[in-house]
Amino acid sequence: MREGWLESVRMKSTNHPSNNIANTIHPNSAGNPLPGQSAAPKTGKWGPKPSLPPGIRTTAREFVNPVDYQHPHDSMARFAKLLALRYDANRTRHAYYRHLRLIHQYFNCDPAGITEAQLRDYFLFVKLKKHWKPKTIRQTVAATRMFFVDLLGHTDWTLFSQIRAKDHDTLPAVLTRRQVHDLLRHIRLRRYRTPLKLIYCCGLRLSECLGLTIHDILGKENKLMIRGSKGHKDRVLPLPTAMWRELQRYWTFHRHPVLIFPNVGRGVNNPESLAARMHRATCPMPHSSLQRLLVIARKELNIPAASVHSLRHSFATHLLEAGAHLHTIQKLLGHKQITSTMVYLHLTHQSTQDALRLMDELCRSLPR
Repeated sequence: MREGWLESVRMKSTNHPSNNIANTIHPNSAGNPLPGQSAAPKTGKWGPKPSLPPGIRTTAREFVNPVDYQHPHDSMARFAKLLALRYDANRTRHAYYRHLRLIHQYFNCDPAGITEAQLRDYFLFVKLKKHWKPKTIRQTVAATRMFFVDLLGHTDWTLFSQIRAKDHDTLPAVLTRRQVHDLLRHIRLRRYRTPLKLIYCCGLRLSECLGLTIHDILGKENKLMIRGSKGHKDRVLPLPTAMWRELQRYWTFHRHPVLIFPNVGRGVNNPESLAARMHRATCPMPHSSLQRLLVIARKELNIPAASVHSLRHSFATHLLEAGAHLHTIQKLLGHKQITSTMVYLHLTHQSTQDALRLMDELCRSLPR
């Protein structure tokens, strides 16, 4: 975070709930480090990722390393150590370990003693009875292959090469610009409407939006820094000036030392109490708060299908309709493969209208 974020949002009154709390201004401001925190050294344009004050996190949930779990069997403890060696993210380790735990619970025995025939029956069960989605089945295949082949050495098992789980060609739900406008206007509380607006204006994932800190916004340069996103990747996005101004007003209300969207918590909802709770928050706003409010709003507006992620899909589709290049949208969304971005070609209203106009011309030229 650089200077400029707080230049126009300094406290103008002395009765703000956070005024009695020391060191509440920008952590990187000269002479104002957080308690127990020295000014972060800068290397390069962005510098290292700023350290967080003790007790504050930027994720809705802290995933524990499976190595620290209580393992019912030694083979599961060995699998947790293998995951720790192979993957960096605790969320990935947790997801893979969870699939092994489900197999353990299904058979009620040590997973190391399961035969190939039993594992085949398990995959038939989750596919035909539980109706798991292809992505979940593929993840289960990856986790079980790592356990049974890489860890236990069952290289002769052919089951894993037999399983096919292809994604269904379904198109995501996309809103029109009018629907986005009506949906956001229907969210009456600014503390919920502002993060939803940011998701739409910048095409963010929900976790990316709620995990933002004051270090991630360069208002004077109209840039937004997304750190440690999907695949542990960083990216820089353009930030509209109007959105930057709204984020300034939003932060001025609670003045949290780090978080842009701190958890509101429970209690009295007068402005003073609300600002004080947000200022003391140790984690960002929970995902379920925005998800629930948006579902309620779209039902009241009779919009058939929409979620928070639909705002990201709508952002990409509306940019494509306005003439943005597909590779530009890929970069903004943080897609690794261009094929992930190409799905929006099927959703653009403009391309559909152009095709319809051409089809009309072809039909008119045919003999009656």
